[in-house]
Amino acid sequence: MYVGHFVKKLAFVITTPPNSNLTATAINMVTAALKSDINVVGVFFYQDGVLNGSQHLALPNDEYQAHRQWQQLHHDYDIPLHLCATAAEKRGLSDDINDGQAVTIHQAFTLSGLGELVELNVNADRLIQL
Repeated sequence: MYVGHFVKKLAFVITTPPNSNLTATAINMVTAALKSDINVVGVFFYQDGVLNGSQHLALPNDEYQAHRQWQQLHHDYDIPLHLCATAAEKRGLSDDINDGQAVTIHQAFTLSGLGELVELNVNADRLIQL
């Protein structure tokens, strides 16, 4: 992956759901960056992208398991995975047990506000949106 010889830090914004080919492309880009010794300062999931953080997502076994790939990247490289809190709430995802609702966000993901997106942008040389 070539993003320029001076790029040392990247941030990503993911707006696509786990079953999208663009989500698989984003995972491949993050992986390629890491293998090229580029620091991925974080991934911010927005709009339908927040569905990647669902703890209860069940894709058929013969389909690409994007949500598990994000979890593995977080585990292997300690990449911060931020879910837009408002977008997550609109899609029924929560990290809080209240009113009989169970936690629906995988522990690898953190609910964040748009301020976190600004921080990622400030701390990265480039911001890539898919």
